[in-house]
Amino acid sequence: MANNKQIYDKGKVVAGLVIFVFIVLSPFLYNLGKAAPAPELKLTDKAKAAKECVLPKEEMKAGHMQLLDLWREKVVREASRVYVNTEGKEFAMSLSNTCLDCHSNKADFCDRCHNYASVSPYCWDCHIDNPKEISDAK
Repeated sequence: MANNKQIYDKGKVVAGLVIFVFIVLSPFLYNLGKAAPAPELKLTDKAKAAKECVLPKEEMKAGHMQLLDLWREKVVREASRVYVNTEGKEFAMSLSNTCLDCHSNKADFCDRCHNYASVSPYCWDCHIDNPKEISDAK
């Protein structure tokens, strides 16, 4: 009689496992194929005219935060303010004056990707969105 009881319990265990797996996978199955495409960035006319950035486009997309962290270290800790890229071109290490000089459309450039990636960088805690507008207003 004990063997028959074990046979019936196996069915319940298998059914429970199938239900569990379905419940765990249901959000993934529901969202399958619904991922939003990465946003297309809108460059300013100045950025289009420059045709180059501090680093090549793909490197900037993948590693701009590492570059900005490096710049922050160099400026704050070493008082170094000039960055020389791999081609030997010099840039001022400044988010506000170098990056935002070409990419002044923060809402169309920075915010679109950061919102898509669900990240909240703390850059704007200290840096203003468009320093040129403020200095022009004075």
